[in-house]
Amino acid sequence: MGLMKFLLLCLTLAFGLCTVPVLASEKEALTLLKTERQGLKSLSQDRLQAMISPPTVTHKGLQFTRTWLDHQPKAQGGDEWRCLAEALYFEARGETVKGQFAVAEVIINRVKSGRFPGSVCGVINQGTGKRYQCQFTYTCDGHAEKVSEPAAFNRVAKVARAALDGTAPKLTSGATHYHTTAVNPRWSKVYTQTARIGVHLFYRDTYRTASN
Repeated sequence: MGLMKFLLLCLTLAFGLCTVPVLASEKEALTLLKTERQGLKSLSQDRLQAMISPPTVTHKGLQFTRTWLDHQPKAQGGDEWRCLAEALYFEARGETVKGQFAVAEVIINRVKSGRFPGSVCGVINQGTGKRYQCQFTYTCDGHAEKVSEPAAFNRVAKVARAALDGTAPKLTSGATHYHTTAVNPRWSKVYTQTARIGVHLFYRDTYRTASN
């Protein structure tokens, strides 16, 4: 057995978990392979599944309350985090904490959908520059985007951090759109409503891709 074939077989059997030392001979390679096989056979089914499965994100301890947010460390990050934090501040700072998480989820769902820009900043700024033709009104309403409530921004910044880190539970069943209960946009009549949280209604559009 050639060394390359052994490497491929080893990786296949152990799903990338075996280590490959420098081998002196094919005989040593076969001995190591036998040892790997015996080791895998000795593992329980649960242990094997845990080894080959992606880690499960847990939401233990997360609460949709200002008190919980206030006890979290100050959030920080790069451009994507800043864009999401600002969007939550201008779009949803008056919402409940749960509602803020839901709005963040919609933005991230758009990034993942393949039908919107592939970044958080791209999604948020889509259409900006065309008055009232943008996706998020605050980016094209002609008003200066000034953060005048630092405490509120610090809270939504923590929401943005948790949402980007994937530590928040899913709330909207894949929604890619939302609107407040004060308006009734035309697209809401053809899209599927998935949730109502606070003063926002959430929708999943009717488009489907090969991955749906």
